[in-house]
Amino acid sequence: MARLEPYGVSAGEAIMASEAAQRADFSGIRYAQCWEDAYILVEALDPGPGKRCLSIASAGDNTLALLARNPEYVLAIDLSPAQLACLELRVAAYRALQHDELLALIGSIPSRDRMKLYRACRKYLSAQAAAFWDDRRKFVEEGIGGCGKFERYFEDFRTKVLPLIHSGAQIHALLEAKPRDESISFYEREWNNRRWRLLFRIFFSRRVMGWLGRDPEFFRYVEGSVSDRILERTRYALTELDPARNPYIQWILTGQHNGVLPLALRAENFELIRRNLDRLEWRQAALEEVPLSDGPFNCFNLSDIFEYMSERSYVEQLQRIVSLARSGARLAYWNMLAPRSRPPELAAQIDQLTDIAARLFARDQAFFYSALVVEQVR
Repeated sequence: MARLEPYGVSAGEAIMASEAAQRADFSGIRYAQCWEDAYILVEALDPGPGKRCLSIASAGDNTLALLARNPEYVLAIDLSPAQLACLELRVAAYRALQHDELLALIGSIPSRDRMKLYRACRKYLSAQAAAFWDDRRKFVEEGIGGCGKFERYFEDFRTKVLPLIHSGAQIHALLEAKPRDESISFYEREWNNRRWRLLFRIFFSRRVMGWLGRDPEFFRYVEGSVSDRILERTRYALTELDPARNPYIQWILTGQHNGVLPLALRAENFELIRRNLDRLEWRQAALEEVPLSDGPFNCFNLSDIFEYMSERSYVEQLQRIVSLARSGARLAYWNMLAPRSRPPELAAQIDQLTDIAARLFARDQAFFYSALVVEQVR
């Protein structure tokens, strides 16, 4: 069922209707992993049997996580042909590899055989995707989960900044399982020193993050201090949540998952996802380009796409979603820095599920977001 638009068409040429596509650069791999917590995503959307899902592809992890819940159909869309190449290689890996080999290809575990694993996957790729990855041998050799701009940004933090603040022994101690009160004590006593706060604020500032991690255009609608908000969310993740069981913190601080895996990579979900791959379709498209004939959908995984839009564009996109949705359909999306939630003028069409969102957000391991939004079409 999978369908892929030609990679030779640039994101800007194919989707000029999208506000983000007109300003931001979508030519490279921006995210080699999905940095949104799939565990709370699937609980928010409940993508079970008989459900049809529309998902922002990103690197593919969370789109594949939906398949672990046996939906009827998943349509993945993305502005970026590079992001769709990430999804397509993951799909090929689920078809061609065993679970431990998938982890090796991603980079979750060490491996010297990644090119061999890639060659096993290559026969399942379209000609465009094969050409894309053939030109990026180094990305494959190092693990495809680390080749995005955002992941390289974290690698710079891990290898260049963090050693100026904490020793390897302190990092190891942070990642050890411990009761909440001990986590709080360790953070305040051993971790939260002046160098941590100073260098964190510099490295995760709007300027540096826009230069090294995200596109500067993604901050167009952000107000206030970027680094202060992320620092506070990081403190929450390192104290109120358990960093020993957090796959995102594990990767940021060590460059691997160390057995702490996001939902799509867990062993118990591997065969479920593989069995459901034929229920997945993908294409290069903006949300407004999805035809009504593809609907109606029950579930919308919208990532954090509304961060990159003006409020007017955001409202227009919500109206479009309503036209694509079945009654009772769920929407889930994240705010990182720009606040977005259903405006009053759509109150007759969309309900805000604030209690559910707050309960799930309290467990959100992808800690740099400021809010999870869960809404339901009437």
